[in-house]
Amino acid sequence: MKRVALLSVLLFCSGLAMAQADIQKKLQTQLIMAEDGSVIEVDEGNFSILASLSMEGKKNITIVGKGMDKTILSFKGQVDGAEGLRISNAENIVIKDLTIQDSKGDCIKTMNVKNITFQNVKTEWTGKPKASNGSYGLYPVKCEGVMIDGCVAIGASDAGIYVGQSKKIVVKNSKAINNVAGIEIENSLDAEVYDNEAYGNTGGILVFDLPDLVLKKGGRVKVYNNNVHDNNYINFAPKGNIVGKVPQGTGMLILATSDVEIFNNKITDNISIGVGVISYFMTESPIKDKEYDPYPSNIFIHDNAFQRKPGRATMKGRFGKMMRFKMKMGKDVPSVFWDGIVQKDSGDKVICLKGNQNGTFVNMDAANNFKNMSRDTTPHECTMKSL
Repeated sequence: MKRVALLSVLLFCSGLAMAQADIQKKLQTQLIMAEDGSVIEVDEGNFSILASLSMEGKKNITIVGKGMDKTILSFKGQVDGAEGLRISNAENIVIKDLTIQDSKGDCIKTMNVKNITFQNVKTEWTGKPKASNGSYGLYPVKCEGVMIDGCVAIGASDAGIYVGQSKKIVVKNSKAINNVAGIEIENSLDAEVYDNEAYGNTGGILVFDLPDLVLKKGGRVKVYNNNVHDNNYINFAPKGNIVGKVPQGTGMLILATSDVEIFNNKITDNISIGVGVISYFMTESPIKDKEYDPYPSNIFIHDNAFQRKPGRATMKGRFGKMMRFKMKMGKDVPSVFWDGIVQKDSGDKVICLKGNQNGTFVNMDAANNFKNMSRDTTPHECTMKSL
């Protein structure tokens, strides 16, 4: 009887492995053979996928599961490729109602796609967050027309929801949890980030402009109606990543980006920074890109609600000396930080503050080695044209 039972188990396991392999093969075949206008349906179940799935050069394709928590593609045993799902050089693509887990690299990467929609999609690295997790959950890059709606991103070692070098972007109704960066807009134009919740990350929402990228100057970014709270997770980014310098306990961080409007957000219980506005010089990394503008400008922070329990800011994951000097403030840590570094003879208004609840402020005077730090908001009590 024992031998029969063991044989039955072996046959069952063998059949299951074959079924899983069949699903992987079926999905990849559908992605390759799909005609324009096709709908690729993925059944309910938890499926083990061992190699990257990819699609290129398609138009008007929908990839749909049976629900975020009903259709799960697990790449935990991935042996081939880096991404879970990669889509490139395509147009009018919709991915919805499914989860992708534990890919070797990025969970879903879309590159050079015009009009890409992620709806009710979860990306997740299971277990405790760690540096060996993939960099990005949702990762549209060099795309135009990006819609991320009702998605969840967990455990990315860089950013859970990331949009880079793209144009015309909406990120809404989504959650980012236990990533290094919850939501990040990088070197991108015309983005709206609203009605999201970011918590348990190292930094909740980041708007960055970095050197050495094709799209040189991002901007026109609106961040509003978000709940950004308790982003106090230790920074677990791999060594050398720029987000590895984001301080533990950061609500929002604006780095070298222009024309950013932050309003009507709840920014609470982030132990180090509510909103930080800094130049690239604070990273203490060299700038070799001659076309790169390292200064932030036209940052309008208004009508936000800040709250923070009394306590010292963290020293971990600091941007150069900023965190060390911030410790001089003791437990009375301001809500809004500006490094105070401006382009000589610029004349531009870098930062305006208006109508923020508990919106305390500090100019760190980093350009002068932090000699004249000031909490005076008067020079920044102004209004900018809404985006």
